[in-house]
Amino acid sequence: MTALVTGANRGIGLQLVRGYAADGDSPIGTHRGGAAPQVPGVRWETLDVTEPASQAALAHTLAAHPIDLLVCNAGLYLDGGENLAVGYPPEMWAQMFATNVTGVFLTVQSLLPNLQLSAAPKIAIISSQMASHTRAPGRSYIYRSSKAAALNLGRNLATDLKPLGIAVGIYHPGWVKTEMGGESAEITAEQASAGLRARFAALSLETTGCFETWDGHPHAY
Repeated sequence: MTALVTGANRGIGLQLVRGYAADGDSPIGTHRGGAAPQVPGVRWETLDVTEPASQAALAHTLAAHPIDLLVCNAGLYLDGGENLAVGYPPEMWAQMFATNVTGVFLTVQSLLPNLQLSAAPKIAIISSQMASHTRAPGRSYIYRSSKAAALNLGRNLATDLKPLGIAVGIYHPGWVKTEMGGESAEITAEQASAGLRARFAALSLETTGCFETWDGHPHAY
């Protein structure tokens, strides 16, 4: 199986490609530039998910290369410490939505021909429980809004791509001990990766459009 994971140079994305390589699959990890991690069995490609030219370059590089699983993992969380009275500048809204929402759409759009070359293609979108309308403790307005938009995007992609035989799932990866999640988080990146890979394996056209947690529970939209 060929799995392509965006934002795979650290955190959950890195553990996902490590796990697929250890299983004998053929993972492709993307990163924005610089030195890629040295992981045996992983092919690295450069991709800035927000840049159409970068998307086109990757699509050209991977032309006629089937992708069985596309994991849209690249994301930003920049507003955790912002203050409502004076924070959340417009530039931050634009930057985070460009990565967390538009970047997902552009990646799916540019690699759609590769997915259609697979016998059973799947798309996994990493959202968050913070996207759900059932969780509204305040703060982190940009991150919550962008992940809610990614959830909505995934649900609608599931509808349009089902006739093409492409299943789409949206996932909460857990509160993970990464640079984004912090050291006080609940689970490790290894635990999150193992759970998510099980969820991706279970995804099918029958369950397309699902919003699930890393450990297999349906999540309220």
